[in-house]
This record gives sequence, C-alpha cells and structure tokens, in this order.
Amino acid sequence: MMRRFKVIIEQDPDGGYVASVAGLPGCHTQGETLDELRSNVKEAIALYLEDEEVPDRLPQFVAVEDVEVSV
Repeated sequence: MMRRFKVIIEQDPDGGYVASVAGLPGCHTQGETLDELRSNVKEAIALYLEDEEVPDRLPQFVAVEDVEVSV
C-alpha cells in the first residue's frame, strides 16, 4: 500500500537540510543535499511506520503560514 505524506523542508543555517513529516510526530531527518534528504525522509517514514502503531487516517496537513509578530 502506498501512502503520501507532507514533508516540511528547512535549510539549516550551517548547511544541509532538515525535514519533518507532517502527521507523524517525531519523524525527522536531515541531509547534506536535497537528494540525500529525500532519500533519508523515505527511509525515516518507513522506519517510523514499522515501529509505530499508525492509524489508517492521520491528521490532514492544512498549510504552512507566515505569522508576523511585533518583538
């Protein structure tokens, strides 16, 4: 069975990339390049799904928004 997940990718200030998988709490990974990150995130999701009891219906990812605050 194939499942799709939303992945949030951020560039680390020191180089490389970090990814968090929306809907899978604690499922994170990193990579030096985007290609490496994509490979690592697939592996991280597969390992997460092996180790965790994941319901058939996960929370639906809605959006990433910019929020402006005065500091």
